[in-house]
Amino acid sequence: FYDHLTVRENLRFFGRLSGLRRPDRRISEVLDFLDFGGVEDRRVGGFSKGMRQRIGIAQAILHAPTVLFLDEPTSGLDPEGVRGLRDTISRLNSEFGMTVFMNTHLLSEVTKTCTSIGILRNGALVHDGTIAETRDAYPGDDSLEALYFALESAPIR
Repeated sequence: FYDHLTVRENLRFFGRLSGLRRPDRRISEVLDFLDFGGVEDRRVGGFSKGMRQRIGIAQAILHAPTVLFLDEPTSGLDPEGVRGLRDTISRLNSEFGMTVFMNTHLLSEVTKTCTSIGILRNGALVHDGTIAETRDAYPGDDSLEALYFALESAPIR
């Protein structure tokens, strides 16, 4: 983001880059959805990591994608920010039908946020399924960490 611009100005800039001719209405919808609480006209430079993360999500959903990729979205967030992000991801799916792919090393976050899981090893998929299917396929230890290590030697599909 451009620290010297406000949230709204940044979103307008990136909205136009995404091909939105008149992004202001969509920007207002996104800001309302993410509940920016009146800070949209403040400069980005002084915002926390959590607020910057929300601005990034706002930028990513401006053009109403059907699929959203988030890379380590909870990194650097405080517990309140993590909870808010989980809620946002859930709402993106339930209210807009958006599929959200989330890359994370925090396996505990997967069970709290995701409905399906894919595990990669050396860039190849070694497991995919719903959380319930995964637990059924690997009974015993209920933790995803145990599953991850059990799959360490699994054949690559």
